[in-house]
Amino acid sequence: MEPLSVFTDRNRLALLYHYCRLKLPSVRLGFGDFQRHLARTYHVYHAKQPTTPANYLASLAPLDWYLCSACISQDGRAWELLFATRTGQRDCLLVDALRARASRFYPRDMERQENVVQEFWTHLIVSQNDSVPILARYDGQRPLVPWLIRVFQNWLHSMGRIKHFDALPEDDIAPSLPVTSPSDSRWHDAFRQAAHEWLGEIAESDQLLLGLRWRYRMSQREVANLLNVNEGTITRRIDKLRDKCLDRIGKQLQSDGWSGEDLNEYILTEMASVLSDEPRLSADQIGRLVMQMGKELPQLLEQ
Repeated sequence: MEPLSVFTDRNRLALLYHYCRLKLPSVRLGFGDFQRHLARTYHVYHAKQPTTPANYLASLAPLDWYLCSACISQDGRAWELLFATRTGQRDCLLVDALRARASRFYPRDMERQENVVQEFWTHLIVSQNDSVPILARYDGQRPLVPWLIRVFQNWLHSMGRIKHFDALPEDDIAPSLPVTSPSDSRWHDAFRQAAHEWLGEIAESDQLLLGLRWRYRMSQREVANLLNVNEGTITRRIDKLRDKCLDRIGKQLQSDGWSGEDLNEYILTEMASVLSDEPRLSADQIGRLVMQMGKELPQLLEQ
């Protein structure tokens, strides 16, 4: 069915299009592609819950829908914005919210956590086993980020980490990250303080390693190639850093009165947001450290 045969109110379409362009000026989606994606997502939603085109537009989350459609159309700036999107509860990056979920499935295995997040990210527009790509399933009738987190959680379940489970419906847009209760706020603040202190104590070479792995999302092999060392050396350095982190921050929290279980899991889970916000791991700082070594970051990472 052609787009114009679905949505006949041209003025309303034009108004919606220019609103999205005004709010997201760096994202370039042509009006023809705009109409095509609008017809496509309408049919995606209509197949699940029949509705009229007018009602569909009335309940559309326009900016989330526009960003998703531009990503499917492979607009580079749209991908940058999606990557930098922040979640509502802790104001952390979407990718770090995914890591927080992965850490609960693969506790104390940061390499596995990183791998499943990267694999999920590649399946956003690339089909897996002839299935519809993830972003192509988004119907625009709910906020995009909570929906992606929920889909990611179901995807982790489907890989067999938990044998018996009831998949959470994709239509359920309840926040996916755990809510921090008032009684937990003390430990959240104490942890961040201890983590920032530890990051200030480690060598610049270790700050560089953390920045490349978690700020720039480089794989261990990519880091090894950039630093001209063996990949096994990077693995050992990361393991050593993890052990130091657990020891230093764990002792601090215990001295503050922590008496609960799963302290190491708590530290590894919370660490992702600290690494993302740490000024010592900022893009400018990591770029400076790389230049001091006479190296250059790959051009794609500098953009």
